[in-house]
Amino acid sequence: MKILLVLTSHDQLGETGMKTGFWLEEFAAPYYVFKDQGAQITLASPKGGQPPLDPTSDGEDFQTDATRRFADDKEAQQHLATTVKLETVNSDDYDAVFYPGGHGPLWDLSEDAKSKSIIESQYNAGKPVGLVCHAVAALRHTTNTDGSSLVSGKRVTGFSNSEEEAVQLTSVVPFLVEDNLSANGGLYHKGDDWVSYIEVDGNLITGQNPASSEAVASAMLVQLNK
Repeated sequence: MKILLVLTSHDQLGETGMKTGFWLEEFAAPYYVFKDQGAQITLASPKGGQPPLDPTSDGEDFQTDATRRFADDKEAQQHLATTVKLETVNSDDYDAVFYPGGHGPLWDLSEDAKSKSIIESQYNAGKPVGLVCHAVAALRHTTNTDGSSLVSGKRVTGFSNSEEEAVQLTSVVPFLVEDNLSANGGLYHKGDDWVSYIEVDGNLITGQNPASSEAVASAMLVQLNK
């Protein structure tokens, strides 16, 4: 079982002067869900190398069993520090693809042509495509073979407008995940703020927020183990 994890390389939170990147829990939880099932994991990012970590996500208030495990896992830390460049990835080599969130993907993965092609290739091959929180933004320009939006008519979720408002970044982000999914014809659904909630529509699996990341990975495994 070979799984590709695609992380952001973007580290600037708009014009605020603040740092962003990927959200630690959204990487660590799925990483260990897959690793503990014996998966071969490849980590990739647009620029390669060490992807930027949103510093807020490493704060004490956001620690989980998975993030604490990662903090003690030198091998996993080295793995993360040496992501391959996304442009070098052949999606045919993988059984599934997962995108951790954090605000970074709103700026780079949402517009990345290689990312778009990987998602479309994996989806059309019937392989699980999982995205969580702001990483659902990577679906922004993806299309079906007929040119329609990939999310059109599909049940999807992602970071909600109310959650974005709660973190006071509504006016900072380039677009709102919830609004963009709906604008592209997605059937957007959500649970309570900050509570795990996922949608599974065929082999497209999306999670609402950081707490949803483990559930998305687990749902992907269910499909992979069929």
